[in-house]
Amino acid sequence: MDLKSVIRTIPDYPKPGIMFRDITTLLADARGFRRAVDELVQPLAGAKIDKVAGIEARGFILGGAIAHQLCVGFAPVRKKGKLPYRTISESYALEYGVDEVEIHVDAIKEGDKVLLVDDLIATGGTAGAAIRLIERAGGTVVLCSFVVDLPDLGGSAKLRAMGKEVVALVQFEGE
Repeated sequence: MDLKSVIRTIPDYPKPGIMFRDITTLLADARGFRRAVDELVQPLAGAKIDKVAGIEARGFILGGAIAHQLCVGFAPVRKKGKLPYRTISESYALEYGVDEVEIHVDAIKEGDKVLLVDDLIATGGTAGAAIRLIERAGGTVVLCSFVVDLPDLGGSAKLRAMGKEVVALVQFEGE
């Protein structure tokens, strides 16, 4: 099965000129979802991972399944104001403005080896902020995993420039 074939493309969403890559169709396909999780876990064979950190919202779905498969805990990386306990936050630039992501102060322990997961890497702003947040909490991001990479937007290159290994299952170039 080609994973690209079960990812829906929605033109002009959320604004004209954007080709939105919607993985909800992959998640709904039992074989596709299983294959995506298995392929995201495979690069970690033999590696010691203490925690999976998933970026809101689709990173929660993938990250939870991966954490289950690896028998490790899960740490949600959420948008500002969504977590009920004390948090630390990290800001990142948007096209017009700034946003923030947060984790609970006790989500990552000093020395934790962390897998960062999200559905898609575009510009790398959110993932970069999540990496900085995890490192401020005392963890080390050992791998950044995504289902989709949009390499023309430079996000995976930005994470590699931060010294991080990046894995993506499919790429949509020039789109």
